[in-house]
Amino acid sequence: MNPDLSRLHPYPFEKLAALKAGLVPPADRSAIALSIGEPQHAPPAVAVAALTAALPGLAKYPLTKGEAGLRRAVAAWLTQRFELSPGQIDPERHILPVAGTREALFAFAQAVVARPQDPAAPRPLVLMPNPFYQIYEGAALLAGAEPYYYPTTADTGFLPDFDAIPEDIWARAQLIYVCSPGNPSGAVLDRGRARTLFAKAAQHGVLIAADECYSEIYFDEAAPPTGFLQLANELGYGDFSGLVVFHSLSKRSNLPGLRSGFVAGDAEVLRAFLAYRTYHGCALSLPVQAASIAAWQDETHVQENRARYRAKFDAVLDILAPVLPITRPDAGFYLWTQVAADERDFVRGLFAEQHVTVLPGSFLSREVGGVNPGQGFIRMALVAELADCIEAAQRIRAFVRG
Repeated sequence: MNPDLSRLHPYPFEKLAALKAGLVPPADRSAIALSIGEPQHAPPAVAVAALTAALPGLAKYPLTKGEAGLRRAVAAWLTQRFELSPGQIDPERHILPVAGTREALFAFAQAVVARPQDPAAPRPLVLMPNPFYQIYEGAALLAGAEPYYYPTTADTGFLPDFDAIPEDIWARAQLIYVCSPGNPSGAVLDRGRARTLFAKAAQHGVLIAADECYSEIYFDEAAPPTGFLQLANELGYGDFSGLVVFHSLSKRSNLPGLRSGFVAGDAEVLRAFLAYRTYHGCALSLPVQAASIAAWQDETHVQENRARYRAKFDAVLDILAPVLPITRPDAGFYLWTQVAADERDFVRGLFAEQHVTVLPGSFLSREVGGVNPGQGFIRMALVAELADCIEAAQRIRAFVRG
């Protein structure tokens, strides 16, 4: 067996199941889960229709590179969404379809991390935010690297301080994962921090893997979050060298089960990643690609989706603001808030008394220097329907008030 498998940590939801083990919630209250970021809104009709119409395509092997029509649809969406110049994104060189961002974020590290030739040499470093999406960590460990956790805490508005990462760490790093809008905080990276990131990465030859899967869930239709391709273009990295962004239809289009997304950016890196993926065996079926084209070409359902999330945040914040130090995030569908007690006790008590499940913040982070930045926090995913989110918020308020 691969010895690095023993280095993997239990997944947050394994820990959550163990934390809740033996608890019996009240039978007169329906279960409401705010723990996992799985969208519960209906998938868009345009994508479902396209998927159904393309079912005969199951009789054909799909190309790992994907159909040209899908790559063109993605290129058009990227150009419009992130204010790029026509032709700046080449569907032949800058885009690869992937089976959702989770699959691609993991596979990317396996393809790009170079193991040292000398077995006695230190392992390379993969940098990642803390708290974080645990796939980053697992990807680093199974690529033979060591994770380095850079903090994203309230002190910096839940955003990274790239200048605070020591130079010797940058020198050992090969890959840095960044997430904007962030999971769990929803914080969006600003241009000043982006400028530092691009400069540090270019100086030390570190690849940037930008996870943007929450980029289309935001609250002001006139002010969408700035994306990394857009930032790279503005900061003089218009060839996208050293940058790969990751997008998915899971959150944007309520299609988590479709397992469809894309990576875009550095053409040379993607050429090598395509070679890896040819052996990896992760091509999207033709019906999935047809549904994906329909989804990327339609913005109406995405705008409707955002409106539904806005309504949920408006309602839930009104209910919880009097009892928790809670604020609206920049983007995304999570609420990340401190609680007065040990967050694990809070989660157990809330489930046992109110049949509502949320996620302890410490399950999304690692202790560094004696500090776990998720300790004392909980994450709530407002993915359920509006009525359920309101009911959950009322139960949480009742629980906090005792």
